[in-house]
Amino acid sequence: MTTNFENFPVYIKSLELIEKVYQFLKSKGLEKEFEFNNQIKRASFSISNNIAEGSEYNNNRQFIKYLKIAKGSCAEVRSMMIVSKRLKLGDENAAEEIINLSREISSNISNFIRYLKENIERT
Repeated sequence: MTTNFENFPVYIKSLELIEKVYQFLKSKGLEKEFEFNNQIKRASFSISNNIAEGSEYNNNRQFIKYLKIAKGSCAEVRSMMIVSKRLKLGDENAAEEIINLSREISSNISNFIRYLKENIERT
């Protein structure tokens, strides 16, 4: 298994998500939402960081564990964006874009987990 996480398409997408979250947080109405801003930043960072950290173990079982954490962080990002829309915080279109991208990343992580599990069973 390669440990060059920087080239994983799902990792690259997770960096795109962080960029979109930072852009979203520049929206009007979020200037004083410090706790919300901090939590969504942490959740979005968790996706890319867990992909990176898990890949360094050179062990598919360990990697899967970290990918599952990253997948959970995708759900946290989506949940926070849903809340932001309900509370009318920030740009609704940007929130929807982040929701869709987090769904895509979550799906990609699921596919990656499936691939890694198949490789565990073959060895």
